[in-house]
Order: sequence, then C-alpha cells, then structure tokens
Amino acid sequence: MKKVILEGIGLCKSFPSGGELFRSLDAIIYDGDFTVVMGPSGAGKSTLLYVLSGMDSVTSGTVKYRGQPISGLSEKRMAELRAKEFGFVFQQTHLVGNLTLFENVAVAGYLAGKEPPKAVQIQTEKLLRQMGVGGAGDRLPSQVSGGEAQRAAIARAMIGVPGILFADEPTGALNRQNSQEVLNLLTGLNQRGQSILMVTHDMRAAARGNRILYLEDGEILDQLDLPPYEKASRERDERVSGWLSSLQW
Repeated sequence: MKKVILEGIGLCKSFPSGGELFRSLDAIIYDGDFTVVMGPSGAGKSTLLYVLSGMDSVTSGTVKYRGQPISGLSEKRMAELRAKEFGFVFQQTHLVGNLTLFENVAVAGYLAGKEPPKAVQIQTEKLLRQMGVGGAGDRLPSQVSGGEAQRAAIARAMIGVPGILFADEPTGALNRQNSQEVLNLLTGLNQRGQSILMVTHDMRAAARGNRILYLEDGEILDQLDLPPYEKASRERDERVSGWLSSLQW
C-alpha cells in the first residue's frame, strides 16, 4: 500500500474577478512516486502545484503534508516548511545573479537549517558534482549555459533533502540535449526514492513519471499509471501518446 505524502481535499480556487478555477478538486500524491500533471494551457496545472506547495492559497479546501494540514499555516510557518521540506525547480532557474553556483546552493542549505555550515558546504560540493556542474561552482549564473544553470537549480532544490520536489516545466527553456540531461537527473533522484511532482507540456518528459494526472478546466479528468521508468522505450512513449490522444490532448 502506497503512503500518501501530499493531499489536496475539496480544493476551490476563485479570483476577485469572480472566475473560479478549482471547484472541488481532490489530489493525492504518493511518497516515492514521480507524479506528472499534464493538460491544456489554462487548465490550472501550475496553480495546482503552487497550491499544493503552499506558494499560493486556496479559497476553500485543505492541503495536507504527511497527514498534517498546512493550508491554514501562517506565512512565516509556511515559509519555514517550504525551506525545510520542499524543493522547487522552475522553467527559469531564479538563481541569484551575483552569487556563484556554489553560493546559490549553499545559501539554500543554510536557510533550511538542518545541518551546520560545514556540512552544508560539503553537501553543496557533492550535489554539484552529482548534477554534473562540480567544475562550475565558482562561476556566476551568467557565466554558464542554461542547462548548467538548471542543474545547479536542481542541486539547490535538493540541498535541504526535501520530502518532495516540485518541478514546474523544468525543461521548458532548454534545448533537447539539455532537457534530456535534466530529465535524467530527475529520474535518477526518483529512482533513489525522491518524491517528485512535475508539471509539463512535453510528452517525453511526462513519460518519465510513473503516474500522470490529466487536468482540464480545473478538474482531474483521468490518470495513467506506469511502471517505474528504467529507460526510454517506444512502447512506453506509445502508451502515453495513445492515452493523451484519447483525451484529445
């Protein structure tokens, strides 16, 4: 039986203009899964990720992390939870421009507060090597490629050993080769037990997941369960493609 790590119950998200995105949405994310959210533009994919991670609020409903409600936490406590338990990777890296890659990662580790500074520095070096940018730690974000910057951003997301990694279109600004490298890194993290929730428009990226949720008009219409990803295969791609076609994606 899979253990639930993150859960949204009866989520409703409305806006001052009177529009409503989520009406009564339930979402369950399992520990150790690589969960992917797909759907057409405007379906609410990124909003769902932001709501579940506490980066955005809900009008009504409850978000639970490891069984504990978090949707009613104060902004200060929510910020502490995000720093200690959640990792984030976005389409844009949001690295601090006047800090080196090493400093960008280490600062996130200091803020998480789980380890003393020396241990954070050792872990930063280790993560940068694992992400393939160990030799670029002393460079500024402007001095490395987009793929290298995104790999450093993944290292930053992982420095606090998060319970769950949130990824919003992490390959959206990368070329095919860099996208493949980033997806390989995310897949490797998941194979080592990291829970991941990723939003993507890319079918090849979605095929890395073992569970794909299809969102449309603020509702989860369907889901596809897959075996854990081992390597690229035509059969897996065709299964994802056929399922998406059946949903008129």
